[in-house]
Amino acid sequence: MIKAVLFDLDNTLTDFMKMKDGAIMAAIAAMVDMGLPLSSAEARRRIYEIYDREGIEYQRVFDQLLRDVYGRLRSEVLAAGITGYRRARESQLVLYPHVHATLVALLRQGIRLAVLSDAPSLQAWQRLHHLALQHMFEHVITFDDTGEHKPSPAPFRRAMELLGLPAPRLLMVGDWPARDMKGAAALGIRTAYARYGDTSGAECSGADFEIDDIAELLGIIHDINGQDASGDDINGQDAGGDRPSPETEEAQ
Repeated sequence: MIKAVLFDLDNTLTDFMKMKDGAIMAAIAAMVDMGLPLSSAEARRRIYEIYDREGIEYQRVFDQLLRDVYGRLRSEVLAAGITGYRRARESQLVLYPHVHATLVALLRQGIRLAVLSDAPSLQAWQRLHHLALQHMFEHVITFDDTGEHKPSPAPFRRAMELLGLPAPRLLMVGDWPARDMKGAAALGIRTAYARYGDTSGAECSGADFEIDDIAELLGIIHDINGQDASGDDINGQDAGGDRPSPETEEAQ
């Protein structure tokens, strides 16, 4: 039976890339207004080149852009960019449809919830607070907790350790097949591919389930738990009882 659901954060619970691009374009408009000698398209291209090198969470992207353009920082231009970015980010960081209702429904059914994100801890928590989800999750596991990105087994093992549940009792929900689906499946965790949030254009997710709306999880979990219930009762191995450690269960 599924006892807990692990959620990726960006592009699974919230449309992160839509927010990111909107905030970047607002920042560019503000910097151009302060004299940045680039077209909006060229500035956007350069910014995404920096993100490609440094990672999408890189916090000094505008600093680097200005150094590349001017050979030094220009405080008046940098301040405009940061202010424009923050204002747009606050207005554009929103949940996908039905996220809040689905999380509430899962909690009411006794399903435990956790976040498993590659984002740094501070940024992940800032997003959760902005989205008013900070009290929904029993655990929030980020890159800072293991020092490894998915599909490394370390984040998934950390989730199993904190929840005290073996892989068959978990469901991983995410938008990135090569990280979320591959990493979870390697440990025997069931997977649900959030097709609605994918930005990679993946043709084959390799997931156990594919969803176009997060609310579909309710039916998936209902079906899994209905099918598994009789077996759990017969074996006397409900997740509330004594279970082997994740490492022991995997070895079997």
